[in-house]
Amino acid sequence: MDRRLLDAAISGDASGILELASRQPSLLFETTPQGNTCFHIASIHGNEGFCKDILALSKSQSLLLLGTINADGETPLIAAVTRSRAAFASVLLRWCNDRQLSEAILKQDKHGCNALHHAIRRGYRTLALELIETEPALSKAVNKRDESPMFIAGMRNFMDVFDKLLEVPDSAHSGACGYNVLHAAVRNGNSGIVKRVMETRPWLVKQENELLKTPVHQAAIEDKVDVLTVLLEHNRSLGYQISTDGLPLLWVAAYWGHVGVARELLKHCPDAPYSTADGSTCLHIAVQRGNIEFVGFVLESQQLQHLVNMANDSGDTALHLADKIPDDSNKDMLIAPSAPPAMDSRLLEAATTGDAKTMQNLAMHDTGVLLGTTPQGNTCLHIACIHGHERLCKDALALNKSLLTTVNLQGETPLLTAVISGRVSLAYFLLECCHDEKLREAILKQDDRGCNALHHAILCGHRELALKLIEAETDLSHAVNKYGESAMFMAAMRNYADVFEKLLEVPGSAHGGARCYNALHAAVRNGNSAIAKRIMETRPGLAKEKTNDYDTPGGTPLPLLAAFRGHVGVAQELLKYCPDAPFCLADGWTCLHEAVNKEHMDFVEFVLSSPELRKLINMQDSNGETPLHRVVRKCNPKMVAALLHHHDVDVTMQNTEGAIANWKLFNASHHAKTLNWNEVSMLMLKADPEDATSLLNLHKEAKDKVKESQRNDIKSLTQTYTGNTSLVAILIATITFAAAFTLPGGYSTDPGNEGLPILSRKYAFQAFLICDTLAMCSSLAVAFICVIAKWEDLEFLLYYRSFTKKLMWFAYVATTTAFSTGLYTVLAPHLLWLAITVCVLTSLLPILTKLLGEWPILKLRFRLGRTFKSELLDMV
Repeated sequence: MDRRLLDAAISGDASGILELASRQPSLLFETTPQGNTCFHIASIHGNEGFCKDILALSKSQSLLLLGTINADGETPLIAAVTRSRAAFASVLLRWCNDRQLSEAILKQDKHGCNALHHAIRRGYRTLALELIETEPALSKAVNKRDESPMFIAGMRNFMDVFDKLLEVPDSAHSGACGYNVLHAAVRNGNSGIVKRVMETRPWLVKQENELLKTPVHQAAIEDKVDVLTVLLEHNRSLGYQISTDGLPLLWVAAYWGHVGVARELLKHCPDAPYSTADGSTCLHIAVQRGNIEFVGFVLESQQLQHLVNMANDSGDTALHLADKIPDDSNKDMLIAPSAPPAMDSRLLEAATTGDAKTMQNLAMHDTGVLLGTTPQGNTCLHIACIHGHERLCKDALALNKSLLTTVNLQGETPLLTAVISGRVSLAYFLLECCHDEKLREAILKQDDRGCNALHHAILCGHRELALKLIEAETDLSHAVNKYGESAMFMAAMRNYADVFEKLLEVPGSAHGGARCYNALHAAVRNGNSAIAKRIMETRPGLAKEKTNDYDTPGGTPLPLLAAFRGHVGVAQELLKYCPDAPFCLADGWTCLHEAVNKEHMDFVEFVLSSPELRKLINMQDSNGETPLHRVVRKCNPKMVAALLHHHDVDVTMQNTEGAIANWKLFNASHHAKTLNWNEVSMLMLKADPEDATSLLNLHKEAKDKVKESQRNDIKSLTQTYTGNTSLVAILIATITFAAAFTLPGGYSTDPGNEGLPILSRKYAFQAFLICDTLAMCSSLAVAFICVIAKWEDLEFLLYYRSFTKKLMWFAYVATTTAFSTGLYTVLAPHLLWLAITVCVLTSLLPILTKLLGEWPILKLRFRLGRTFKSELLDMV
């Protein structure tokens, strides 16, 4: 395409091209590499005026330009729609229609989409309606994915466009993957479109998509109850549909757990099919999928209750399948006897408020009314126990003793409920009733967590009640809950010595806890020596029982456990009674290795000072490493010094790789810039001077490694240093610049000296000006060096850092000097002592700053003395 034509089409100004086009008509049909004519380009940019001017040149040319397609198969009309030029697309549509260019309007692009597809897809509803009105045949086209305009309108919920398309005879209604417009309406839950389709094209409801699902099946899968209602009201027989893969609608609803769908199906089709060809019913699949709500619906449904005993082709009933699933919820529902009657609302209110008279009136003619339950399985006795109405409980039991043995959905008897609710006096009463009625099972009953009344009494802190329960029924002490916790373990965990003693008197009473803990573990945890002593006297075997917390082969020696936590007192006590207690694992890992690894300095010092453990200093683990190897790698100078000061230490011992302790510094080279790393290297150099060459080589390698990492991160380092330095430099420059114009003493107003500083003849004032100027100049120089210091070069950065550091120190000293001389100038004539004090303090400030800044290094120098090697600190 001629560049002038392209520019004109983009800008919309055809004035410069009309004369050229009139002389050379073929110019208008030149294209871009994408096959776009000037009309396409103008359509993309929405330049209506350009197109109008071009069309005015020649009728024959206009016909050709409107129908030309580009490399994507787009006419100018499609190009305008796809580029969101809806208004111009409407103009192009009128031009094509006026010139009877139906083919141009109907043209489909390389994806098979026509202008109507694109208009609906992009939400141009007005344009879509205009396209249908102008050329109804657009509605019959489908793209390469079999999507029709009607299907797209259904997917977008465009009701007006959908209705317009539905008026066109034989308009296409298909969608991708075998879907149709009814599938789309069902997906969106659009009952209006569903109703219109069922009135005009009812056969679509039986069409399956590639997943073998009809619109009715889709409604069941997606829980579209409102849509399903419309479909079934139009044709009740749809409820009996079975898909090609043999799935009835009830089975589909059960698979997804959609109770509302199943209820609506049974409402319209009471005998709707419920099983697949292999005999798997909707109850079978609901149990397998764990859809408890659907299982409950089936069991409550008059039409489906018979499925509970129906077997599939493998001979399995729903109960058989439930038995194979770890969750017992479905199983409990299936094997439960017929549900007790629901509790009368008046009885519930009476039990809640403690109205015994109303309860008695209700039970006057039928005491069975007292057995009614809430949805949670609670009887009136449970409710009264929760609220602590003892009078009502007594009256209810006088009418019906069987209430004592009832359990709710949590497996709680009224006795358990009373204990859990903290109704201690009521629990005493119920315990007596159960004892008098010889209802031993009611006392021993455990809830769904395996806890009995004694467990809960101890958990809730009711110690007197716990003692009474043990006295009334000693077998309570034998039970453990689902977590393996016994009543004795709980009592020991809570330091209930009286309850513990009572339980200990019961032969065979359980003592276990969760994770294989026992009552002795609990006593040790709480530091309860009395309980621990009683257990050791009566059940000494508990001291040797292991928990699940440690799984070291061969067990973990006690000194090693003490070292793990750093408990020096424990280790001392162990050695007091067992001087030769085991101190290492089978692989040679000792308690000193452990203490070093966990950096427990007190424990390390204890081991080094203990005669029984001094041999550990040179013991090697499975890798041949001594504690010194480990501590050097940790870069802990205090521990290294402690080990090196021990007389028995051997710094030349090698591990299995032939490395001595010194060489472990290389493994810790990422700490090479820290004082700890350098102090450790100096300590090791002093301890093993024969290996000085290796240490110096190691130091060089570490330095090279640090340099390399800094080279890789030079940009960040440069930004950090220049940013921090420039900030301080600008701050000093600002202070000194401001000080130069707010001179001490002010300015003179005397004739002939107007504007001159009053104190200009004093030497201190002159020193102030010189120092202030030097400070400002040096700080400004640093600030501007920071601006130009953008080279990503490490050597330059090191030079820059050294140079700017000196300048900043000079600026700092000059600033403090300017401050002191300025104050001296003002104060000296009247308060000389104060002026001198200010000068002394400010002159000491740089010295103090230097001392504080280098204090860690100075401490290291004092601590190491002649061992200190300043050259080792030069780590870039």
